[in-house]
Amino acid sequence: MRVVIAGGHGKIAQLAHRELAGRGDTAVGLIRNPDHAAALRAAGAHPVVADLEHVGDDELAEHLRGADAVVFAAGAGPGSGAGRKDTVDRAGAVLLADAAQRADVRRYLLVSSMGVEGEAPAGTDEVFAAYLRAKKAAEDDLTGRDLDWTILRPGRLTDDPPTGRITLARRAPAGAVTRTDVARVLVALLYHPHSAGTILEVVGGDTPIADAVAAVDRR
Repeated sequence: MRVVIAGGHGKIAQLAHRELAGRGDTAVGLIRNPDHAAALRAAGAHPVVADLEHVGDDELAEHLRGADAVVFAAGAGPGSGAGRKDTVDRAGAVLLADAAQRADVRRYLLVSSMGVEGEAPAGTDEVFAAYLRAKKAAEDDLTGRDLDWTILRPGRLTDDPPTGRITLARRAPAGAVTRTDVARVLVALLYHPHSAGTILEVVGGDTPIADAVAAVDRR
């Protein structure tokens, strides 16, 4: 399987690269900064420089041709303002979907976030609220497309060691989940075509990842 991951230098993306490479798959990481190429190679991925805030959809589509799936794991990151939450977390996801359709790549996994539905609670930091709005707008765009999409909404992300056990459901209780477990869920979903058309929330839990993913079906 050839998988292109947008946001290829991010923590979840690099973990997913390693998971894919370990299975014998081809991982391609889209990066903004060419200085990050060495880190991707070390993770077993092929780096491609493509800045989602500046690349055109035709050029991006060329990078996707021949892929079996794309994953949007990009984000403006800590320290960015509300404007970049829109240009990266929303517009970048939309651009990737446009390019996927041009390149005839049907499988699209979007890393979103729990908490995107409804208004942010009073007192929520405005930049974080903008992040949630951007993620929800990206979801809304994707669900309206003729693609085999799956949306994964992790809970609070941690860098703790993975447990290999999760709760994966349309509605999951608030909680944390390790980035490594999220990366493993993403790769497992790529191998589970019946997850297409589903929106799933994931936090730490009691069910082995393989069993949790195998139980997912289009609703």
